[in-house]
Amino acid sequence: MNFEVLQEYGPRMLAGLLVTLELVVISITLGALLAVPLALGRMSRNKLISRLAFAYVYAVRGTPLLAQTFLVYYGAGQFRPELQAVGLWWLFKDAFFCCVLTFTLNTAAYQAEIYRGAILAVPRGQSEAAMSLGLTPRSIFRMVVAPQAMLLALRPLGNEIILMIKGSSVAAIVTVFDLMGVTRLAYSRTFDFQVYLWAAVLYLVLVEIIRRVWDRIELRLTRHIRHA
Repeated sequence: MNFEVLQEYGPRMLAGLLVTLELVVISITLGALLAVPLALGRMSRNKLISRLAFAYVYAVRGTPLLAQTFLVYYGAGQFRPELQAVGLWWLFKDAFFCCVLTFTLNTAAYQAEIYRGAILAVPRGQSEAAMSLGLTPRSIFRMVVAPQAMLLALRPLGNEIILMIKGSSVAAIVTVFDLMGVTRLAYSRTFDFQVYLWAAVLYLVLVEIIRRVWDRIELRLTRHIRHA
């Protein structure tokens, strides 16, 4: 154990861990907002809307997150005059914001499929029973289908958050000093492989905390099912 390296770079790695958390929290939140209309679009009876939503989900899920990050970060530079003209260059010139945008678009596609699968998994008899009571389709979705679908989506959403935490390490390649970015910097200056071991431990601890918190949330929200 090299305590000198740990003393010098340990605090910076913890700061990088906070950047990783910030990236993931913002991306997951914004991705959830985008995923709901995407999921509804996938199930739309309008063929144009359904096909557009499918094309987006298919393209995002079928390409690596690293390639998507490069396309946004490096590709945006090819359109600098146009982006400056519409006042968006401030967003694309910053590596952190580019990663937030990329991660948001990426997780939105995965979350959309999670929500779609959860909605389709709700027994149709639930909707038919609500319809027989005179509820409107919008009320049926809001009060009957959506609450049950969210319970079904809890576990896959937890897995998506964990995957996003680990996948966020690609931000280091475009100069974002998240946990992996600081680790790469520390190794380039010390050539001590232990810094990667420390980073792995921090990722493992973070994932374990998320897993335990998500388990508690799931147990809390499904307690009425278990007691039935």
